[in-house]
This record gives sequence, C-alpha cells and structure tokens, in this order.
Amino acid sequence: MERTVLGQLAVCCTLLALQLCLASVTVKVTPKVEVIKGENVKLPCSYTISEPTSQIVVLWHIETSSGRKQIAYKTNKDSGVDAGTPLTDRLTIGDDFSLTISPVMVEDERSFFCQVSGGPLGVSEAETQVKVFYAPEKPVITGNNQAITVSHDTTTSSEVGKCTSRNAHPQPRIIWFKDNTPLPEVKDQNEKTYMILGVVKEASGLYTVTSSLFMQPVKADAESEFHCTVEYSMPNNLIKQDSSDKFKLSLLYSTENVFFKLLNQGPIKEGDEVKMECKTDGNPQPKFDFYKEEKVLKGSEGNLTLNVTREDAGTYKCEAQDFDALPEVELIRTLSFKVHYLDPVVVAPEGPLLASQGDVVELQCKTKSSDEYTLQWKKNSKVLSQTGVLTLQSVSLADAGVYVCVGAVPSVPGLQKQASVNLTVSGKPEIDDPVNGLVAKEGGMVTLNCSALGYPAPQFTWTPSGKVSVTVVGNKVISTVTLATTAAVLKDGVTCEASNKHGIDSKKFKVSLKSDPATDAVDNTANRGNPVFKTAEKQQGGSSAVVIAVVVCVLLLLVLVALLFFLNKKGKLNCEKKDKKDVASGEVKGDIVVEMTTNDKGNEDSNLLKKPPTE
Repeated sequence: MERTVLGQLAVCCTLLALQLCLASVTVKVTPKVEVIKGENVKLPCSYTISEPTSQIVVLWHIETSSGRKQIAYKTNKDSGVDAGTPLTDRLTIGDDFSLTISPVMVEDERSFFCQVSGGPLGVSEAETQVKVFYAPEKPVITGNNQAITVSHDTTTSSEVGKCTSRNAHPQPRIIWFKDNTPLPEVKDQNEKTYMILGVVKEASGLYTVTSSLFMQPVKADAESEFHCTVEYSMPNNLIKQDSSDKFKLSLLYSTENVFFKLLNQGPIKEGDEVKMECKTDGNPQPKFDFYKEEKVLKGSEGNLTLNVTREDAGTYKCEAQDFDALPEVELIRTLSFKVHYLDPVVVAPEGPLLASQGDVVELQCKTKSSDEYTLQWKKNSKVLSQTGVLTLQSVSLADAGVYVCVGAVPSVPGLQKQASVNLTVSGKPEIDDPVNGLVAKEGGMVTLNCSALGYPAPQFTWTPSGKVSVTVVGNKVISTVTLATTAAVLKDGVTCEASNKHGIDSKKFKVSLKSDPATDAVDNTANRGNPVFKTAEKQQGGSSAVVIAVVVCVLLLLVLVALLFFLNKKGKLNCEKKDKKDVASGEVKGDIVVEMTTNDKGNEDSNLLKKPPTE
C-alpha cells in the first residue's frame, strides 16, 4: 500500500512539473523602427501565452550607459509613465501595450525593450532598435575668395575652399567635385591635393561636418568649376545628396602670350566705329599702351575704340605692361586694317534744270573711291544708265522729275552715296486720257478728274462748271470737278480745258447712267445681248411649236384612216355611192375629210388609201 501511495505521488509531481515546463509567454515587436527627428513614432508590442492568466504585466525599458531603466508600464488595473527619464514628458502607453514617442529626439536612437510577465507562466521580452534621421542643411563654401599664386616650383598646397554642412543625423559625408567630376578622398597631406575633415556633434545631438580642400593649382584650374556635395542617409536605406553653389578659383599667374585683335567683322568703311582688343593669358591683366606710328592713343582696360576716317588706316601697336612676365615673353603685338571710302557724288550741270520740249539734256556725275565703284542714274527707282552719263533725247513733259545718281562700292556693303538733280520741261499742257463718269440716275452728282502735264502749271476750265479743286502729284496737276448730271451733261458730256502760255489742250468726258442690274444679267448671257439673237430665238421657239403640232395631227389622221380601212375590210363599214355623194356634195362631219378614189394606174389597187393633205 505504501508503494501505491508513493507511486501516485510521483505521478502527480511529474504532471505538475510537466505543466510548469509547458507554460510560457512569447513577446513580439518590430526589430527596427526608422523615424525622422521631430516626427512621432509608435513602437508596437504584442504577446501570446500558453494558457489564460490574470497576472499579465507589461514593462518598457531603455538601454542607458548605466544599464536598463524602466520608462513605462501597464497591468490589468493600471498603466503609466515612469518619472525622471529622458522620455517622461514625451511618452504614452496604449491599451495594445504599444509605446508612442512624440516628438522623437536624436537621443531616442537606442534600444527599447518590451517585457511581459505572466506570473506563473514566466517572463519574456523583445528588443526594438530605434534609428533617428535628419537631413542636413545645404552645404556652404567659405574661404574661396582669396587669390592664389600659381607657381611651377612650389611644393606647398593652398586651401582653396572649405565646405560646411550643419545639423545632420547620422553623420553625413562630404565629397568635393572639380568640373562635375568627384575628387578622390585623400587625407595624406603630403599629396598635392587632399582634404581635412572636421566633425562636431552639437548639443542637439546633430552633426556638423566640414571639409577643407587643399591643392597646388595650375593655370588651367582658372577655368574649372568647383563645388562640394553632402551625402546623407534617410529611412528605408535611401541615400540622398545636396550640393553647394559652384565657384571658380581666383588664381594669379604671369603672362606668357599677348593677343591683339580687331573685333569688327567684314570690311571697314569711313565713319565706322572700330574696336580693337588687347589682352594676355596672365592674371590679373596688366595695363596696355596703344600706338599708331609712335603716336600714343588713349585706350581703356585693353580696349581701343575709334570712329575712323580714311586717315586712320594703317598699323596699330599694343604693348602689355606686365613686369612680372618672363624676359623671353614678347609683350608687343601689332595689327593693320584698311579704311574703305567713297567721295560725295558730284552732278553736272547742277540743278534745278529747265528744258523745253524736244531739247536734248545731258547729265553727268563723278566721284572717287578707294576701290572699284559703280555709278547709276535712276528715276523713280528705275535704272536709266549704268555709267556716269545720262542723255535724254528730245525730252517730253513726261521726262520732267528728279534724277538721282547713285555711287556704290560693291565690295563694301553699305558704302554708297548719291546726288540728285530736278529737271523741269516746259511746254503746252497734255491731258491724260479721260476716265468717263457713271451716275445712278439723272440729276445725280458726278466727280471727274482731269490730269495734265505742262509747265508752267496749267490752268483748268470745266464746261459746264462745278465745284473744282486742284492737287499736284509729282509733275502732274490734277483738277477735280463735281457737278450735277443734267440732260445736257448726259448728252454732250463735260469738257476739261488746260492752258498755259505755251498753248491749250482739252478733253471731253462722257457721263452715262448706270445700267439696270437685271438687264445686265440678261445681257451678259452668251449671244443674248444682241437683239438679232433675241428675235431669232423667239422665231425659232414659235416655229418649233408649229412643227410639233403638225406632226401630232398627221399621226392622228394616220391612225384614223387605218381604223377606217380596217373596218372596211371586215365589212362593217358600208362605203356606197351615197356616201360618195355626200362627200362630193360637201357634207363633211367634223374637220377631217376622207376620200376613197380609184388610181389611174392599172397595176394599183382600187381601194388604195391616200394621205390627207396637211393644213
């Protein structure tokens, strides 16, 4: 019996031990949480237990330099935030046991532990690592405004610029660029190009990073552009960059070459503004002296500007006053240019000229030029002569006007001059061909223009008279009259008479009524404006109608005769002498007479049907 009791006791102890071994608590958190400084973050915590229990306690801890420190807790009855911790004022613990930090600071980047106690079920915990990020400020370049002397025999590097990027987390990286190409990150100060890095952790926990670039610049570096870039990390393994403004180095180097050139394009003509530039490949640019045949000219900062005449053609000299240049460097340069010119055009004889109708007029013009030139006589843009001589044979009134002689140098665009002479031709008036007038109705007002040549200027007389005005266009005089359209005007027209001391000319202007639009439309039809065609058309139409009527009547008669012939053959029509007598006696029914006759020819049928005559 003792063995039985002992055996039962052993079984109970074994079952209890097995139950305790199987009881457990499992905690689950997010292993790593990334957040940007200033934002809010929620650290989730959940657990599972092997069997129900009412003794669950959740505790949140942080890792400090002195060990773990509890910062929040939650039980079935109570929850709260522990006082005296760096997060006390920024923590809340939720019903789901999650921990919320608002806002996140840089010092929050640490390990957080969620610990769950299940009483007899045991204790378990899990760790969450919080990573805090913050983008740095745009990098700024300083110390790059100092001039650096380029020397071929120096072994010392000079600081060409300092790049600073402030307030970043985690610590960023600075990269230097030359002409958009990254420079190798070199820290060895024995090299010609190297960088010195500086890192400062601010009280806020953010990093300020500086990088100073040292170089032994060469002359070609004066044309290069430099800048720096800060490279930093952001959540989700994102790498970003921000660049500084670009800058150039201020380098001092001696002159090796002098350049003297003419800035004008194309041939230079008298009156042009000529610009010459003198410069060196050194820095800074020295002072320059300009000469023309040992005469000192006044320039400004390597530029010489002249408003040239023909006397300014020749050779010019530029001398660079660079006393730091090597002795073998040639500091004097020369250039030459030609000034093209064209003298004023002279016309002979000088105007104004007066000639009579029928006279011969000869005009000449001359000039001089530095190059081959042309002379053209023109009137109203029409070229009359390709030489300097223009001969007008037997001039008329129409030849009066302004004649222009144009001199030009074809090889130099824009180089031309001109002179003009005014020719007046005297003679009796000549009236242009009249332009007849039209009015809508008798009594309406009509306006007529009478244009005449002549010198002295002609006087005009209108018959009949009206309201008159006179205008002058070129060498023509135009008289305009406005008058009422009387029956006499429509019949006899209006006469314009122009006169001067040399004689009289007159022209008659016809005035007519505007035609009716409807009549015009009919008259414009092909071949219908002529009365002969209209009459023929009417006659043709009438004849056609008559022909059609005759043809219809003949057809009807033929049908009727054929019907009678058919009836007679069938015996249904009695054609005896009585009928013949009736016909002979003139008894006619209707408007149609049908007669059956015997043909005189023996070989013809006695009952041959004859066609009745037409009306």
